[in-house]
Amino acid sequence: MRHIAIIGSGPAGYYSAEAAQKKFGEDVAVDIIDRLPVPFGLIRTGVAPDHQSIKAVSRRYEKTNLGDNVRFVGNVTVGEDVSVAELQDLYDAVVLATGAPDDRDLDIPGSDLPGVIGSAAFVGWYNGHPDFRDLDPPLDAKSVAIIGNGNVALDVARILAKTEAEFAGSDIVGHALDGLTKSKIRKITLLGRRGPHQIAMTPKELGELGHLHRARPIVDPLDFPEECDDAMLEPGMRKSVTHLRSFYERAGELLDKPIQIDFDFFAMPVEIHGDGRVEKLVIERTDLDADMRSNGTGEYYELDCQMVISCIGYRTPPIEGVPYEHGRGRFANTDGRILPGLYCVGWARRGPSGTIGTNKPDGFAIVDAIAEDIGSGNGKEGRAGLDRLFDARGVEAVTFRDWKKIEEAEIARARDGSPREKFTDIADMIAARG
Repeated sequence: MRHIAIIGSGPAGYYSAEAAQKKFGEDVAVDIIDRLPVPFGLIRTGVAPDHQSIKAVSRRYEKTNLGDNVRFVGNVTVGEDVSVAELQDLYDAVVLATGAPDDRDLDIPGSDLPGVIGSAAFVGWYNGHPDFRDLDPPLDAKSVAIIGNGNVALDVARILAKTEAEFAGSDIVGHALDGLTKSKIRKITLLGRRGPHQIAMTPKELGELGHLHRARPIVDPLDFPEECDDAMLEPGMRKSVTHLRSFYERAGELLDKPIQIDFDFFAMPVEIHGDGRVEKLVIERTDLDADMRSNGTGEYYELDCQMVISCIGYRTPPIEGVPYEHGRGRFANTDGRILPGLYCVGWARRGPSGTIGTNKPDGFAIVDAIAEDIGSGNGKEGRAGLDRLFDARGVEAVTFRDWKKIEEAEIARARDGSPREKFTDIADMIAARG
């Protein structure tokens, strides 16, 4: 029997567990360990609440967990309740599938002012992550700057601009819906260091901006290269740029909408000013060199804003004793191998890149590597040893059956039209399992 521990219950973790089931059949026992009492990682707390079709992938992960040889072990903190070294002693393979939940630092003067928020925190707040339930973003702001030109920046802008009615069918948590409904925001500026041809925004997310009830996207046509240059882009990017161009072409028909979403390209934030809270963002104009890298031009201007949300990427938090690449914000590895018996997968392996689906081939590849390394197993105890250790330490893990009870309680307390009202407090989650 092979014993595998996977740390992290997001897409990378569940795809790896599914791969182990398919590779080894009944001759494997997989424990998926997570700090929270609820599974599915960024599917639950990272994907935008109004993108329920994307969240539906959790049904696939649930099927994986319903097999006898895969177990969810929630409410367990690796590094406190059990160490990586202890897991290595108990399991033939330990896979770090922790994702990249921490924001990259916005390393400019004034980034510590109240009102400067990382996207992981802000997204976690409106998605009901227990770590960010008390964030209290300054929604009395009239102007918000969003730093970044990727899909997360688009998600944040869309969530800030939507009306209460537009959240019908979503699972945005009640405290966020209440706050956003009372928001004073009238201007949202998306800042990118490069131009329209270098965005990391996909067509679906961009297209949604053009159909918001009370918000109008604004672009400057002078930021675009010649339209014939769009033909050189790959198809998805070409569709995205077409959406951007259409925002300018439709500007007249959108004038009556009270919130503007302004795309400010070739803009590099360099400093944040404010007396006790954010008041201004200092920005340097950029241009592109022959390699499409942005460079400051020495031309500066100011943007009045009362909140700054940084959407510049994520990093994997280090774990004591595990080799780490600080420059890349991921575990040091060679094709997912870290040390003998220790592996990483997903964003913890490659950094924050790719889509949810990218984690599927990644998970199957790491299981192939495990099969090559451990053969039929090393005679380790696996979950029996983990259970004995937990009994000795008084650690009470949450099972997948417990999670289903938590889920039932969330569904029962949902507002009309919403699939669930998430618990945002761990104690409430534990209590809901009965």
